[in-house]
Amino acid sequence: MNWLVRTLGFPATLIHGDTLVWDRWRWLKPRLRKHKGRLLDVGCGSGSFTIGAARMGYDAFGLSWDERNQHKAEQRAAIVRAKSATFDVCDVRHLESRADLLSKFDVVICLETIEHILKDQKLMLDIAACLRPGGTLLLTTPNKTCPAIGPVPDDGPLSTFEDGGHVRRGYVDSNLRTLSEVAGLEVDEISYCSGYLSQRVTYLLRMASRMNRIAGWVAVLPLRILPIADPVLTRLSRWPGYSICLQAHKPFSASIS
Repeated sequence: MNWLVRTLGFPATLIHGDTLVWDRWRWLKPRLRKHKGRLLDVGCGSGSFTIGAARMGYDAFGLSWDERNQHKAEQRAAIVRAKSATFDVCDVRHLESRADLLSKFDVVICLETIEHILKDQKLMLDIAACLRPGGTLLLTTPNKTCPAIGPVPDDGPLSTFEDGGHVRRGYVDSNLRTLSEVAGLEVDEISYCSGYLSQRVTYLLRMASRMNRIAGWVAVLPLRILPIADPVLTRLSRWPGYSICLQAHKPFSASIS
């Protein structure tokens, strides 16, 4: 949908597909404002968050395993003139093979990626190795305690090998704390995003898209504004967020081997 990006600019990269992407950006953006420097996007997809970070002043580098995604990301970065956003193809399961990335980044973001990786602890170790001492990790992944939005993909069947699907249902607080601790990272905050209204709009999109993807996207588009009310509704209803969100940092004394 590059025509949409040409028409609406950067916001179009957040609304061209999954309705939950915008929620992740709303969680990510204020945290990115607190930092600066070089940023690595592990599992960047078509580049929305890499581009957004570049527009905020970061030297942003996105990694995707898919050459088609890389091409889309490069096109969209060019359209919105995010000149400091660059991209490369890399299987993040083998992030350790990229010696050029070790201890080079002030911020690493990894959004809705780790649930696709069988060796999640290895990925966290590799991410930590890419951070400079004092650097920050911002990560989101499905919340295991959240009711499924729909039968697929949230309730499975889960993939038994890495075919692009989810290999686990999600994570809870203790999982992320353990992954961080073993990787030598200190947890600063665990929070949640994508509340009840976001999840309902996503359900409608998935159902409508079964009949026609474009028609479903158009039909749901006016409803995308509803999740603005989610923070209040979530507090009142105590409905769990779809994603659990981690902010952690690499101590200045850390030494990751």
